[in-house]
Amino acid sequence: MSLKPSIPFVTATEAIQQIQSNSTVFLHGSAATPVRLINELVSQKERLQNVELISITQQGVNLNDPSLAGHFYMNSLFVSESNRKAISAGMGDYTPVFLSEIPLLFNRNILTVDVAIVSVSPPDKHGYCSLGTSVDIVKSALRSAKMVIAQVNPNMPRVHGDGFIPFARFDMAVWTDDPLPEVSYASGATNITRQIGKIVAELVEDEATLQLGIGSIPDAVLANLTNHKNLGLHTEMFSDGVIPLIQNGTINNSRKKIVKGYCVTSFMLGTKKLYDFADDNPIIKSLDIDYVNDPRILSLNKKVTAINSAIEIDLTGQVCSDSIGMYQYSGIGGQMDFIRGAALSEGGKPIIAIPSVTNKGISRIVPYLKQGAGVVTTRGHIHWVVTEYGAVNLFGMNMTQRAKALISIAHPDHREALEKATMERFKC
Repeated sequence: MSLKPSIPFVTATEAIQQIQSNSTVFLHGSAATPVRLINELVSQKERLQNVELISITQQGVNLNDPSLAGHFYMNSLFVSESNRKAISAGMGDYTPVFLSEIPLLFNRNILTVDVAIVSVSPPDKHGYCSLGTSVDIVKSALRSAKMVIAQVNPNMPRVHGDGFIPFARFDMAVWTDDPLPEVSYASGATNITRQIGKIVAELVEDEATLQLGIGSIPDAVLANLTNHKNLGLHTEMFSDGVIPLIQNGTINNSRKKIVKGYCVTSFMLGTKKLYDFADDNPIIKSLDIDYVNDPRILSLNKKVTAINSAIEIDLTGQVCSDSIGMYQYSGIGGQMDFIRGAALSEGGKPIIAIPSVTNKGISRIVPYLKQGAGVVTTRGHIHWVVTEYGAVNLFGMNMTQRAKALISIAHPDHREALEKATMERFKC
């Protein structure tokens, strides 16, 4: 049972007035984005100069407005739609960092926080609020913050794990009753993503421990796992697609070695159905990101199967997942954490799954990455690559073998050009 505290709440306007120019502000993210307070912060821009905003993925807000220049500076640890144009326009910058290591930036005072703005559930009868859908990097940011402003929302689920915060920790609190931001990945499904999902699912063994990234491909994989047995879940991100598999017992976590019997995650993003499912659900543990994404922890489970995506892959196996050339599209995130953790796991399978071409028909398997493109997964870390045309395992292959293997799963319209590039580069 959650209770509305008897202490007086302040308005969003009063809370944001505590933020001053030249300060550093941490913003809670994903489905826990404190939309009401961020919008109020933006509305007070004229009195503020040079406020640094530190965040990972935001939902339900827009920080791309050119009029924010000079008032706010986006220090993004994972670029998303909410600030992508701002970063590109020079209104901020991107800090490349593994998701598992972001807490170190706060713990070592590399990033300092004057004010943290978070979204939480109402306190329970013991006086504890839940960070709800997003524990991820927040606990370390709160430890470093001089002031914490909480957006208290009864729609925020109370999620078991590391996300409990005493209400007394907050310097100010604003009561809201707003719906959480929602994302439906099922709506992006296509025949191509469904075929990729089917091929990837064939690589998943019974008793595997799953990690799934963001998007329609992971959801397509999940839809093809209903006949699997005794799967486990240890993933940074938790979405609607896992719900049927938990309910029918396909995911029961009975063979995991770490946090056995529980679904482990660090943040959730999906629809209200997901948030309601997670509320006070004892099978789910939402834990700090430096634990969830630690490759040493991950590798203790057997058959860790990490399923992630990319923007493009070159013929040697270099994976670009965070930029389109020099345009910063997203971030390193947890891809390398899980690619490495799966590789070190007994029977593990690190998988990069991509459509063979973009929506414009451009090949995602390329002779060379675009100028300025960032390598997230190196050719020393790559293992499985899947497109709608099949699956190949590059581990142990030399450069020429890799090129041939990748061409075999490239779109047929581009194979001749890729073969020519291979011959020119490797003289074979």
